[in-house]
Amino acid sequence: MTTRALPEGRYGAARRPPQRWLRWLFTAVALVVSAAVAWIAYLNLGPAPIDAERVSFAELPGNAMSVTINVTRDDPAKPGVCIVRLRDLSGAESGRKEVFVPAGDNHSRQTTVVRSIDPPVTADVFGCSYEVPAYLSSR
Repeated sequence: MTTRALPEGRYGAARRPPQRWLRWLFTAVALVVSAAVAWIAYLNLGPAPIDAERVSFAELPGNAMSVTINVTRDDPAKPGVCIVRLRDLSGAESGRKEVFVPAGDNHSRQTTVVRSIDPPVTADVFGCSYEVPAYLSSR
């Protein structure tokens, strides 16, 4: 089989292969971007430094509920705060309270009473943080 020569000037100049430095530049940029994305994902999706789980809850008279949580943290020297919330029958949030977690052990148990605007049916932990508001840390 023979190959035919293309007519001159019809398809433009022949393409040169990309230069080697350009390939290295694109590879380096791709590695830096990939590392940045991995670092951001680790910070946002990695293990939380302070976390809590609900252990028990019990309904109290007057649209209130007693809630017990277990708090686990990586730095026991730091105080923390956890937000506990109540939900009514429709699933809407009907009560919320910030619970101060004093410095202590890696694992601690806290019990609090949360008031609700409607009769509560369940309780859960919204989240925890080491950034304790000034009005809670003055206890």
